[in-house]
Amino acid sequence: MRNEYLNKVEDNASNEFQELRDIWVQWDDEVRQLFYQNYGDLPYLIDIKVDKHLFQAVVQFQNPAYSCFTFGEVDLVPTLEEYTILLRCPKIQGDGKCIPWVSLRDLILAHPDIKRRVDVLALSIYGLVIFPKALGHIDEVVADLFDRLGKQNTPVPAILAETFRSLSACRRAGEGRFIGCAQLLLAWFHSHFWKVDKVPYRVFFKDYSLLKEAATTPRRDDITEERWIEILQNLREEDVMWKALWMTPSEILYQCGSFDWVHLPGIWGVIGGNTRRSSLYQQHKH
Repeated sequence: MRNEYLNKVEDNASNEFQELRDIWVQWDDEVRQLFYQNYGDLPYLIDIKVDKHLFQAVVQFQNPAYSCFTFGEVDLVPTLEEYTILLRCPKIQGDGKCIPWVSLRDLILAHPDIKRRVDVLALSIYGLVIFPKALGHIDEVVADLFDRLGKQNTPVPAILAETFRSLSACRRAGEGRFIGCAQLLLAWFHSHFWKVDKVPYRVFFKDYSLLKEAATTPRRDDITEERWIEILQNLREEDVMWKALWMTPSEILYQCGSFDWVHLPGIWGVIGGNTRRSSLYQQHKH
C-alpha cells in the first residue's frame, strides 16, 4: 500500500513538473532573463533527476542530534552559503496566493503582464519543487513566505530549515514523504563526494550555473539503496571535499556566538542548524 501511495505521489509530481517545463520552454530569452534576475536558478531544479535509492540511503545517515549527516568518519551539513550559491539566489521580490496549481498554470499561460507571469511561475516552483507539502497545490504558508520576501530578504534559511526538519521527521517515522527540496540536497551532496576534474575559474563566469550543470550531468540510476548505504558507511575523510570548488566567499557563517549552531527560521517554525562542517573549514584553513 505504501509503495502504491509513493508511486501515485511521484506520478502526480511528474505531471506537474512536466507542465512547468512546458511553460518554461515556451518563454523567450528575454522573459527567462527576467526570471533569472528576480529569482535565480530555480527552473533548473525541475530538470534535476532525483535518484530515489541514493536519496533513501542518504536520509538514513542524517544525525538528528546534531542536525548533520554522519557518513562513516565524516560529518557534513549543507550551509547557508552553499545553498545561496547553488541557487544563485538574489534578494527575492514577488507576491502570490494560496491556490491550486491548475489555477496558477492557467494564470501563467494567459496573463498579459510578463512580470506577473514570472512571479507566478516562481511561486509555483517554490510550492511544487522546494516546499512540496500539498500535492497539486501551493501550501498557504509557502504563499505567505513568498508574500513576505522583500528585496532585502532571502528564502535560503527557510529552505535549509525545512530540509533539516523533514529529514528528521523521515528518520523518526522510518518512512514518509520528504517535503523539502530533494533536488537541491542531492546537487549539494554530489558536489562534495565525487572528485571530478573541474575548472574552478568557471564560477567567476557571469552566466555559470551550478544547478544547470547538475541538471545536464548524466548520472547512473541503477545503484541499489543497499549499495549506496555500503558506500556511505565506508567513506573516509580523504574521500570528501570539505570545501566545494565552487565555494568562493572568503567569509562563511561557522558559529553563533560561542556555539556551533544557528537558528534557522523555517516556514513551519524555527529549527537549530548545525554548522560543524563550516567549523571544519576553519580548521583546515589553518
